[in-house]
Amino acid sequence: MSDLLAPPAAEPLPRTRSSTSRAVLLAVGRSSLVALGTFLIVVALWLAIIYLTGVSPYVAKGPLDVGDFLFLDEDAVANRAELGANLAVTLRHSATGFAAGLGVALVGAILFRLSRTIESALMPVATLLRSVPLVALAPVIILMFGFGTDASVAVIGGIVVLFPALVTIVFGLKNASPEILDVVSVYGGGTWTAIRKVALPGALPSLFAAVRVSVPGAITGALLAEILSTGDGIGRAGVEFATQAKFPDLWAAVVVVTVLSLALYQVVQVIEAVVLTRMGMTGRT
Repeated sequence: MSDLLAPPAAEPLPRTRSSTSRAVLLAVGRSSLVALGTFLIVVALWLAIIYLTGVSPYVAKGPLDVGDFLFLDEDAVANRAELGANLAVTLRHSATGFAAGLGVALVGAILFRLSRTIESALMPVATLLRSVPLVALAPVIILMFGFGTDASVAVIGGIVVLFPALVTIVFGLKNASPEILDVVSVYGGGTWTAIRKVALPGALPSLFAAVRVSVPGAITGALLAEILSTGDGIGRAGVEFATQAKFPDLWAAVVVVTVLSLALYQVVQVIEAVVLTRMGMTGRT
């Protein structure tokens, strides 16, 4: 009888850890395959545009041309140094816009969840600003925050990130389980407690989706800010390459920015796969 009442031996724990590790590896492998497929599709489209549109080889450069420019030409070291210096500036601007846009989106989504009045008052403004082209807003932003300042970079880059991230995070917060929210309310928890304990952890898939979307958006915003405001980085260099007919430099800059966007997107996707798999949230949106 005592054997029947004895607690079960803790054997399943190693198996659980092993199955979790396998699930994480599968998720990472799946994300890597998707990234590889995306890269191959981009290269195929690149080659198709060059060879099927009849663009002059003087203007259109293929993967081999870009490889020669960056690694095989006699000026390859100088080319990489110039491109790397501009890329470092663009990365800094991208990080500024990413942090500003995603931070405002997260705070705004929580405020919308806390108060329907705030949501009703601010969501139409956000929708209106989203419909206005950023190029039209840029002169006003530059006048308000200064030409070439980090503040103008944060606002221009942040606007590109803000609206898609805001919509995605709001959607995730609204998908919190009503039953668990009722349990929090029954035990005396307020709206903020429900958001902090239930809605935010449950919105992790949507938060990661917002981060994934924001990564290329932040780079796009940084390029736009560099063209319109700061006058440096890959954005401004690309304009100068085009006007000076430096097409190898231009194509190399485009390729490096594209590869960087895909790589950062893949890093976020791998982190998302690992975190959601370990939390048992795979398959959720």
